Amino acid sequence: MWSNGKLVLQVYTTYHSQNAWAHVQGVGWRKIRTSAADGVTNTFCLLSTAQANNRTVNVYVVNNLIERAYMN
Repeated sequence: MWSNGKLVLQVYTTYHSQNAWAHVQGVGWRKIRTSAADGVTNTFCLLSTAQANNRTVNVYVVNNLIERAYMN
């Protein structure tokens, strides 16, 4: 399900492989879907950039995981 025009309130990651999370306005804390390390890194960088610059994002959530995202 797409959630459009939301702010990224916080981001979180650990040293564990592919463990990255984002707190998206109106969506809550969601883990970035794992499978491809580069995909997790790229999505986390996009969400971090949006949060740092107060930009909104559109996120696609499946089974409580962020599967896709783009910045507005």
